[in-house]
Amino acid sequence: MHYSALSLVKQALSGNRGWTRAWRNPEPKKQYDVIIIGGGGHGLATAYYLAKLHGITDVAVLEKGYIGGGNTGRNTTIVRSNYLLKPNSQFYEHSMKLWEGLSQDLNYNVMFSQRGVLNLFHTDAQRDAAVHRGNAMHLNGVDAELLDLDGVKKLMPHLDFSRNTRFPVIGGLSQPRGGTARHDAVAWGFARAADSLGVDIIQKCEVTGIRRAGDKVLGVETSRGFIGAGQVGVAVAGNSSRVFNMVGMKLPIESHVLQAFVTEGIKPLIDTVCTFGMGHFYISQSDKGGLVFGGDLDGYNSYAQRGNLPTFNHVVAGGVTMMPCLARLRILRQWGGVMDMSMDGTPIISKTPIHNLYLNGGWCYGGFKATPGSGWVFAYTIAHDKAHELNKDFTLERFREGSLIDEKGVGASPNAH
Repeated sequence: MHYSALSLVKQALSGNRGWTRAWRNPEPKKQYDVIIIGGGGHGLATAYYLAKLHGITDVAVLEKGYIGGGNTGRNTTIVRSNYLLKPNSQFYEHSMKLWEGLSQDLNYNVMFSQRGVLNLFHTDAQRDAAVHRGNAMHLNGVDAELLDLDGVKKLMPHLDFSRNTRFPVIGGLSQPRGGTARHDAVAWGFARAADSLGVDIIQKCEVTGIRRAGDKVLGVETSRGFIGAGQVGVAVAGNSSRVFNMVGMKLPIESHVLQAFVTEGIKPLIDTVCTFGMGHFYISQSDKGGLVFGGDLDGYNSYAQRGNLPTFNHVVAGGVTMMPCLARLRILRQWGGVMDMSMDGTPIISKTPIHNLYLNGGWCYGGFKATPGSGWVFAYTIAHDKAHELNKDFTLERFREGSLIDEKGVGASPNAH
């Protein structure tokens, strides 16, 4: 629905009593052509692209909680495509291009801000690795800029540039087209757009079982009864192993907690995204002025959306080492997301041995930034019952065959980042 500036003022003065729902709240039907388990960004994007690009509108998205209540609303909103290996680089660059037109495509402002992503390096070896990555990015058509110390100082003047600091900064690798987006706006935008094309978005509908006959899924048991389906796609992030246990499949995925934090709002201080490799710390500033930051995994397997004090202390220590002025800020809140860490740091977007069951998972640290690209290729895979060129290497079978896509530093190791 479109609102004029005058109508927006009237709504504000009336306490927003005239707002209509952004999407319907339908009762589930008995049968759908496609069911997507998981109402996060990936599941919603899949449903949207199934309807828009492939004409498949008899689709239900089943969410056990509420839209935006999972990892989509529990991340640090960073968008980038600065990957080293070709399959990841090309996939994430496709996602980046979708991000660049997403607000227009959805007719919903997802607040995508291309403020750049800067990865600092602190040693000669790290500089060599950054040069390697930057060259690989250029070869794959991705923007990259190697910065010396003066270049970093222009972008991030508040860093500690002294030579006697714990990890002296000597330069950085920047992706100027990277940045951030508003996580809940992404979920709401995809939900509204999918709904407008006829997709049923069903909240508070937990999948409790998967009914099958031989190697075929017949539908899903839910807290709201059985729902039949011709095809079932699973996009539930850290709960992937739980869902696939329902069909007796064990996935090469571990679930870990990843904490994030936000400070009180302050005047503009950081106008890019900055990562501090030696301290395992990353930070940006939100549109409300709070500094959003995080660090390593908590280091133990868990399905709980909560963190612990030792990790908090470790993350804050890294931040203050990088940027001493952070010590004066108050932390407003903390949250945790359940990360589905694959064994090689690369996602799985794939058919499974059950011929009408499909998996979208193993996102490690790359889930939010992949949202539109993930939905785009997963929709193609479901619609055509085969992988797209962009996700043909992201198979489940690669772990059995030994054809790993080992994107160093982003796999299931608790110290990877």
